[in-house]
Amino acid sequence: MSANAFTSTVNIEPPTSFKKLPVTLLSGFLGAGKTTLLNHVLQSSHGLRIAVIVNDMSEVNIDTSILKAEEIIHTEQKIISFQNGCICCTLREDLLIEIEKLALSQQFDYLLIESTGISEPMPVAQTFSFTLPGGDTLDNIAYLDTLVTVVDGSDFLTQYRNAALLLDQEDDKTIADLLIEQVEFSNVILISKIDLIDESEYQELHAILSALNSTARILAMENGIVPLEQILHTNTFSFVDVQMAPGWLAPMRGERISESEEYGISSFVWQARRPMHPRRFWNFIHADWVYGNLLRSKGFFWLASRMESIGLWHQAGGIMRYEYAGKWWQYTPKSEWPQNTEALDWIKTKWHENLGDCRQEIVFIGQLLLQEKIVSALNACLLTDAELTMDFTSCSTNEDPFPTWE
Repeated sequence: MSANAFTSTVNIEPPTSFKKLPVTLLSGFLGAGKTTLLNHVLQSSHGLRIAVIVNDMSEVNIDTSILKAEEIIHTEQKIISFQNGCICCTLREDLLIEIEKLALSQQFDYLLIESTGISEPMPVAQTFSFTLPGGDTLDNIAYLDTLVTVVDGSDFLTQYRNAALLLDQEDDKTIADLLIEQVEFSNVILISKIDLIDESEYQELHAILSALNSTARILAMENGIVPLEQILHTNTFSFVDVQMAPGWLAPMRGERISESEEYGISSFVWQARRPMHPRRFWNFIHADWVYGNLLRSKGFFWLASRMESIGLWHQAGGIMRYEYAGKWWQYTPKSEWPQNTEALDWIKTKWHENLGDCRQEIVFIGQLLLQEKIVSALNACLLTDAELTMDFTSCSTNEDPFPTWE
């Protein structure tokens, strides 16, 4: 880890009392334009003393080298580089320590963190709730003010729809998964390289991003230029709010997502109160998708072969997967239920007199979706009246191709 300082004289009065350090986190895939945006911020006449933390996965931090080459001396600054690791995982402790130093020094008015292109924003944001050695949490001295994701306007949709490349062999995470996390977990989305696309392409991408994140402010950005008040001192980040921002959650709550008839963007929730035949559902998952351009889908499913288990359906871009997500509350002893009123009220909203919370509930967001055909195909996976009396818990592998999750 190395640190380099750039200094100049600015007319800013030193703080008379301790001030919490505001932070903007810049996320976005490789080549989206984060460093160009960072250059623009540092070169602008804003009168702020800015500290910058730049994360690069390579042994040589190229982004920091670019910033040095620009000879940015317009304001008093400190640029800290993290390399050969990622601040969302292996370097999180280093990140916490560095933020603490910067905040306690009271030498800076603002901190900008540029994460690596393959970094997930949520773990970095969670750093601000970590407990420091003295017992305090980081958010007592610094706070996440704005969470910005930069989207490559010229290439995002291609990357998203075709990005099946694995980023991590251990957790089976793909580039599409990363792209959706960066978009969904943000409160400002900047569309870069708008000079490389026409107005209709921009409007279509804007509509798609609005569907994927129902609350983020979405702005165009050319050559890294964006009004600074949109990304600095916005006071817009809320961990609770941003967790509720993903577009797939809105239909699940009975709300309409931002839709655009012009681009055929729509959403719907498929729901059912009987289990699915494991083989038929497996065949549906692995068949070619012929029901329109599916952008995002997520939810829960219930298999007849694992009546107690919650199946989690998760699709981003061209990748669809499933996994075990715990036990239905119907099969969980009351002594293990949550005790807080809010959680219990939520369970009640999903409760059926005979079936408890066991259900099929999957949200679909896409363009020109063939909703009736999707619903019909999924309904065909449900057990028939005759099959409801059968015992699927000891199915042969031929009937139940799903692995044992528990």
